[in-house]
Amino acid sequence: MDKWTFLSNYGHVLLCIAADPEIRLRDVAARVGITERSTQRIVADLLSEGYVSMEKVGRRNRYEINGSLPLRHPIEKANEVGVLLELLGHPAAELSS
Repeated sequence: MDKWTFLSNYGHVLLCIAADPEIRLRDVAARVGITERSTQRIVADLLSEGYVSMEKVGRRNRYEINGSLPLRHPIEKANEVGVLLELLGHPAAELSS
């Protein structure tokens, strides 16, 4: 039987960032089980669509999630990203709105 999950790699990357806004992409890749290059592409997509913003803090990046944006799939678009993250244990207070 193939392994499958209820969330995509995008959701997993978002959860990692919500859990640790200063996480290194190398660590995200290891936790999610994808390549660092795939992680970079996912984060680039999240940045370009406004779901995540990033600021440089010294040599590290600090990420902030925009919890007020809708989920992307038509079935889910009535729900905000922040609601999903809160449901999965990441309080909305940690997110920007």
